[in-house]
Amino acid sequence: MDSERKSKGGNEAMEWIEAIVIAFVAAFLIRYFIFEPITVEGSSMVPTLNDGDMLIVDKISYRFNEPQRGDIVIFKYPGDMKENFVKRIIALGGDEIEVKNGDVYVNGQRLLEDYIADQPRVGFEDSVVPEGTIFVLGDNRNGSKDSRDPQVGFVPVDNIVGKAVLRIWPVNRIGALDTTYRFANGAASASEGE
Repeated sequence: MDSERKSKGGNEAMEWIEAIVIAFVAAFLIRYFIFEPITVEGSSMVPTLNDGDMLIVDKISYRFNEPQRGDIVIFKYPGDMKENFVKRIIALGGDEIEVKNGDVYVNGQRLLEDYIADQPRVGFEDSVVPEGTIFVLGDNRNGSKDSRDPQVGFVPVDNIVGKAVLRIWPVNRIGALDTTYRFANGAASASEGE
């Protein structure tokens, strides 16, 4: 009888160990391949994101879908691949981009940007975004190191870690992130609502 109890106890302990290992492996796979929580550091995305906001980053959707204009993305900073930046995609490969007189133009159309802190004081000469790259700007246009800075420039799509989809902290600002993208003439980008 005692040997039967020891056998059951040993099996139960092994089952607990297996369950714990499986849980750790599942958590690891989810965090590094599917979703990851990140904390915003700095003010380059104010007023959309504030220093200390915690976000959920979708790391898998770009394996099946292309990035879209308006998406808020986490990417590896080209100047130091160990450092991640968070910015908004303004233009995609093949788009014509220009920032002049405080306005942003994509393919000759002025963007309507209700989400920015202030009109940008720093411009960007009319350029075509190279294929395989994106043009990103911070919503705090006058306090952001973004594609206007030669150290960032056009960001390779391969540098994208994922898409920020949800703010989970602070509690009073929990919710999906606004990725609305529209032009001043009322036209919406094909990516609006996706």
